[in-house]
Amino acid sequence: MFDHIRKIFAATPEAKVRGYQQGRFSFNVKGGRCESCSGDGTLKIEMNFLPDVYVPCEVCRGARYNRETLEVHFKGKSIADVLNMPIEEALEFFEAIPAIARHLKTLNDVGLGYVRMGQSAPTLSGGEAQRVKLASELQKRSTGRTVYVLDEPTTGLHFDDVAKLLGVLGRLVDAGNTVIVIEHNLDVIKTADWVIDLGPEGGGRGGEIVATGTPEHVATNPSSYTGHYLASALGVTVAGKKPRKRTT
Repeated sequence: MFDHIRKIFAATPEAKVRGYQQGRFSFNVKGGRCESCSGDGTLKIEMNFLPDVYVPCEVCRGARYNRETLEVHFKGKSIADVLNMPIEEALEFFEAIPAIARHLKTLNDVGLGYVRMGQSAPTLSGGEAQRVKLASELQKRSTGRTVYVLDEPTTGLHFDDVAKLLGVLGRLVDAGNTVIVIEHNLDVIKTADWVIDLGPEGGGRGGEIVATGTPEHVATNPSSYTGHYLASALGVTVAGKKPRKRTT
């Protein structure tokens, strides 16, 4: 996707006048990047016995590129402006360019619309990183024979974004694939085809299969903590005692 973006900036009238090629708009190579921070936008300060501290580059002020590169604009935005856009905003900005919009729409569909275009991978949470990989998979031709394993992919997601993610997972299943999700989010659990509830407690006091079945079936199990809260989420009335009080 970034190759397409660099190509667009290289095709602008200002870039052609200056003789800039695509590489000029990459912060990974010399030429267009800020050499003070090597295109990182930040500088690392070693703190010896304390964790290293990263501060914005004083030369480019976090823009990653040198002044000459930032003078080239596409639709009134520099390459640094584009990298600072949330994906949701970038989707609207590049909506007329299918090669870019297609990738951005997939990222937005998995609930990453708030992530900035130029955000570095190490700063992503585990759930965000999984959703980036999921978006990458969605760009490929589906075989209908793939097993996807996700570990709490809803971490940090807003309710609306959880709904988007569930829609994407549903598409994968409808295509014949298998999706296994390790999750505590009831909105995810109640939409599953099959639930395996492990417990009864956490850590060393867990690890046993407490209940299995459809969400509606697990919700009726009086020994399942998950089932107890799932019953409320599904509006299921459970006959019998409530699950015993958690031990601490």
